[in-house]
Amino acid sequence: MAETPGTDFDIVVLGGGSGGYATALRAAQLGQKVALVEADKLGGTCLHYGCVPTKALLHAAELADNARDGEHFGVQTEFKGIDMEGVNKYKDGVISGLYKGLQGLIKSRKITVIEGYGKLVGKDTVEVDGTRYTGRHVVIATGSYSRSLPGLEIGGRVLTSEQALKLDTVPKSVIVLGGGVIGSEFASVWRSFGVEVTIIEGLPHLVPAEDEALSKAFERAFRKRGIAFNLGDRFKTVEQDDSGVHVTLESGKTFDAEIMLVAVGRGPRTADLGYEEQGITLDRGFVITDEKLHTGVGNIWAVGDIVPGLQLAHRGFAQGIFVAEQILGLNPAPIVESGIPRVTYSDPEIASVGLTEAKAKESLGADNVETLEYNLAGNGKSKILDTQGFIKLVRQKDGPVVGVHMIGARVGELIGEGQLIVNWEAYPEDVASLVHAHPTQNEALGEAFLALAGKPLHAHN
Repeated sequence: MAETPGTDFDIVVLGGGSGGYATALRAAQLGQKVALVEADKLGGTCLHYGCVPTKALLHAAELADNARDGEHFGVQTEFKGIDMEGVNKYKDGVISGLYKGLQGLIKSRKITVIEGYGKLVGKDTVEVDGTRYTGRHVVIATGSYSRSLPGLEIGGRVLTSEQALKLDTVPKSVIVLGGGVIGSEFASVWRSFGVEVTIIEGLPHLVPAEDEALSKAFERAFRKRGIAFNLGDRFKTVEQDDSGVHVTLESGKTFDAEIMLVAVGRGPRTADLGYEEQGITLDRGFVITDEKLHTGVGNIWAVGDIVPGLQLAHRGFAQGIFVAEQILGLNPAPIVESGIPRVTYSDPEIASVGLTEAKAKESLGADNVETLEYNLAGNGKSKILDTQGFIKLVRQKDGPVVGVHMIGARVGELIGEGQLIVNWEAYPEDVASLVHAHPTQNEALGEAFLALAGKPLHAHN
């Protein structure tokens, strides 16, 4: 929709990803006149280059594994191979359907979408292609980009996740630099597609932000799947030629593969956007805010990946709703970072919310923390699915549960109850008295809480 220069809005949102569009939708719902500035596509990284396409690939990967394993369940299936053209068509179809739905939603709320590269040029002004838009409030939500390491050039056979999502062939072998969420998810997909995968992680564990018990179980599962990994040794150099990539680590170890994926995290997209010129404080590129997500400058707020903390679409989404409500004087409760659920959608899945055992001991004192592990081997549905794993609960002694950590197939779908337990500061007895449907994996949560409440049923505690 074309706008005349100098049009005034109640709120101008810079960035149309999860954080930006959530701010715009909630603000419009609350009667505000909203402009949403986006240089690429509404939905941002998550919808087009991140969460949604990777999860589509992971579903295709799950089907490939099911085809291979049919005999185990008495079903005569055959795995014939991966048709990347077909996989990409399916993936792009999912994205396109969601994108159309989002565009319709934005239009129905009468939000003005301004297509183009926006820059902050005043405490209340965003400029796009020479036209200035003013808002009583400005919300910056410019998201993140795939980081690299100093001296590591992206190009040729060295890819970021965005390029990896567009591959039209299945490589024979891949080195994944970084064993966090993104690296682990791609490693999982490629292994299911029949690729030889090696993960290089400089820290001592894969998924190093998770509870150590989960990281160790995850490593065992990946080893069993034939995914190789090298831990506690940092990347030094990579060379590429016609035969592939040749990686050297600081220890002198070398690895060769067809391509390398660089998955060393995401950096905030804040350079050359006028933020510092307007007095906004940046720290290593991140926008520093107070707990209400205000930048301390004028009526400028920040949400999503540019704010230090978990770089998750649902965090940005929640922050967008929070800021819209804060601007409108609804005084919402500040978002507690540890209460945001986290999921790694690999095989096996990892899902967690709240404090790890180590963090709980750090903040509550080692003598004030109790933990319990409930093995999925005792859960009927997990047995049916032929998955292994466990649920680990972390509680304050004689107090509420402060962490729920899970590993196994589909546990990402269980984290909803986990986040209610942690955020509502439930005691084990509160959850133990609830009835969980049988046979479900959800029941494993109920069993874990029965055990933590001192009355284990299907567990030898």
